[in-house]
Amino acid sequence: MIRWFLLFLLLPVACFAQNDMNARLNSPDSNVVFNFSLISGVPAWTLFFYDNEVIEPSTFSFQLNDQPDLGKNLICKSSEISSSDEYWGPVWGTDAQIRNHYNQVILHLQEADGLQRKINFVVRVYNDGIGFRYEFPEWPSDSILIVAENTEFRFSRNDSAWWIPSNEFAYESLYRHTLLSEIADASTPVTIVSNNYCISIHEAELLDYSEIWLKKLPDDSTSFVSSLWSWPDGICVRGKAPFRSPWRSIMLTRTPGELIESHLTLNLNEPCVIEDVSWIKPMKFVGIWWGMHMGKYTWYAGSNHGATTKRTKQYIDFAAKHGIGGVLAEGWNLGWETWATDSVPKQDFCTAYPDFDLKKVVKYAKSKNVEFISHHETGGNIPEYERQLDSAMALCNQLGITSLKTGYAGPIRPVGMHHHGQYMVRHFQKVVETAAFYHITLNVHESIKPTGLDRTWPNLMTQEAVRGNEWNATYRATPPYHSTILPFTRMLAGPFDNTPGIVHVNYAPGKNKRLYCTATHQAAMYVVFYSPLMMLADLPENYEESGLIDFISSIPNSWDQTIVPAADPGNYVCVARRKDNKWYMGALADENSYLLKIPMSFLSDSVVYRATMANDCDATDWENNPEDNGYSTLLLQKKDTVFIPLSKAGGFIMHLTPCPQISPNAQIYGIEVFNKVAIDAVNQFMQQKTYGNTNISHKAVGAQVSLKNRYSQLYPASGNNAICDGELGSLNFSDGGWQGFEGDDLEATLTLPDTMTISKIEVRFLLAPNDWIFLPKNVAIYVSSDGINFVPVQDTVLTSNKPKDIKIVDIQHIVAEFDSKKVKYIKIVAENQHICPMWHYARGNKAWMFCDEIIVR
Repeated sequence: MIRWFLLFLLLPVACFAQNDMNARLNSPDSNVVFNFSLISGVPAWTLFFYDNEVIEPSTFSFQLNDQPDLGKNLICKSSEISSSDEYWGPVWGTDAQIRNHYNQVILHLQEADGLQRKINFVVRVYNDGIGFRYEFPEWPSDSILIVAENTEFRFSRNDSAWWIPSNEFAYESLYRHTLLSEIADASTPVTIVSNNYCISIHEAELLDYSEIWLKKLPDDSTSFVSSLWSWPDGICVRGKAPFRSPWRSIMLTRTPGELIESHLTLNLNEPCVIEDVSWIKPMKFVGIWWGMHMGKYTWYAGSNHGATTKRTKQYIDFAAKHGIGGVLAEGWNLGWETWATDSVPKQDFCTAYPDFDLKKVVKYAKSKNVEFISHHETGGNIPEYERQLDSAMALCNQLGITSLKTGYAGPIRPVGMHHHGQYMVRHFQKVVETAAFYHITLNVHESIKPTGLDRTWPNLMTQEAVRGNEWNATYRATPPYHSTILPFTRMLAGPFDNTPGIVHVNYAPGKNKRLYCTATHQAAMYVVFYSPLMMLADLPENYEESGLIDFISSIPNSWDQTIVPAADPGNYVCVARRKDNKWYMGALADENSYLLKIPMSFLSDSVVYRATMANDCDATDWENNPEDNGYSTLLLQKKDTVFIPLSKAGGFIMHLTPCPQISPNAQIYGIEVFNKVAIDAVNQFMQQKTYGNTNISHKAVGAQVSLKNRYSQLYPASGNNAICDGELGSLNFSDGGWQGFEGDDLEATLTLPDTMTISKIEVRFLLAPNDWIFLPKNVAIYVSSDGINFVPVQDTVLTSNKPKDIKIVDIQHIVAEFDSKKVKYIKIVAENQHICPMWHYARGNKAWMFCDEIIVR
């Protein structure tokens, strides 16, 4: 560790033991500047990046349960200033060597009077961002009981951001793209892309603390404060001195691609504590999983039981044939039947169903050089899982099972414990450490969010905490743009199990169940996304019919180098990764078509590479022919620029292998022809139908809307006028097109642009009972020429009977047709169901009503 004194400036110099001071800490390249001040004893910090003020003066304080707030009348007693520049190699990851280069200061703060409590403010400044945390070296009582941590983030500009709401269960939500001023609360990471910089707000090294989320401050539309999840008694964090918070981290880069290349989160974590890591092996795996989500198999025993000995051995044979490292079997153990009968599911993680021979399956897998991956679905019943935890993992160790998937798909027990609170953070860490003791790697679903702990505990190989492919087995499949957002949001937190690779895209024709992308889009995820454990989520028979299986199975699971040649969050992303001397490149598109021009400057000098490509061909169409793809080869060098054609909702994969037998001085032809074909392909792709393109023209487009009850901030669409903007909401309730009303009625008055002659009004409502979204009780439609006297033209009463399939998603059209009238004003009154009906599993809770659009003819 090198000592530095010139990088941290204290003004005035003799300010210690005073409650006014100013200080600055620069990044090693001086482009990131962190300023700290004490003004009348109140701490504040600001942040600059390339001379742009990113964060305006922002304070921090703590609200305690049994003591006065901490954050006023502070003095700086002393400081410790240091710098570090080292390289370290992860057990697995996106780069074989990672540089950890930062300047650090520890400010020893103390209250000037009263209890004279101490708090250390620790700041690290990197070239690609900052991290700061709080340390409580000693405390005047036995316990530190934190009710609130009030760390402010006052953004200097109202930039646009990618975010999800704070209380989304397991973070399985579509990301929203709005201005900062339109966010009420958000989970981290929150990613901001502007013309001058890119930012991602998150946290690192989350241990024995609550997760944070950001809540809008009432005094400023672009300012937020950190918030915590509480225990049932209202306390958010319990600790004993010495005690410290996780790092509050801010990535700062010039381009979106550099966010993906950053290792800030990992660098803020401690080095690996596992001495022998030889048993930790990245791999791809198949699993008895998608069949259950499709409804083909069941998790519980019976005539359609998925995890039988026979079927698992078939999956093992498939894995061995294609060089796939593991096989997962969900539903192998007793207890799945309690999901349907017990309010608190209880599973037995040491006893198999009669039709599944655990010892025989594990032995058979090892004979084929395939790892059996066990599964523990807790259902959120934490006391029961912790009761079995040691014996269940000891059984895995005894049988030679080294990989385990866990799940928490249910309300957390004990009742009152929050999924993202300190109780669950402690539980997850207990599972990680117990698994490490028994030499077991983890794939955690419905997890807390990743914060880089995989550096310290590399057996924590991947976590879900994302809207993955399982959502595509429902009536509310994921839109294609989702894949182009995840690398700049969720993936910045750490590896994620997105369950990619559904190559039979249109798996249920005629049932409104399918994926809204091409098969190549799914295959490209194995390069664009990163996880050391990546699932081939489709059924083996579908891979056998697809030419993509060899492309997918040959992609490495850990990398030596990663770069991002092209990126535009929400539109497209292209990632190139190297393993040894081979390169792999993948690209994903949203609902539009793109021609990416990629310089191959990352290739080695004086080497010719054979590029083998899988791409969407002329016949590929995400809607009508999504599973067709083409293959081609090309010789490429460092000096070349290759054109990548991306179809709508499409993808592209390229494998690059050195060809030492070809002289780099040889005349190589083909790149010009390939690029011309790529241009022609994109021109053809652009003629395809665009997913979600449901714009319509009608007489109310542009009308001003007045609402008696405001819509929920979780589902605002584009604001007040969204219900008559000409853009129709889809079958996906979270596509950003629907306005949601939680328990409230809809009373909307439209003021048309002019007095118009109309004869038809149509109002669209969404029905999605499984998501607590119901049709209104009744809908009344009125018209007026003066805005005072309204004439009824329709009054429709609707029922809330239980549908045959609670998972159905449908759009109901309420239509009023009448003799032509001259109208200036239209009023829609829709009565909400208010609470979920008695037949619903959430009976008694507030019911949602979703509306879009009011169409006037």
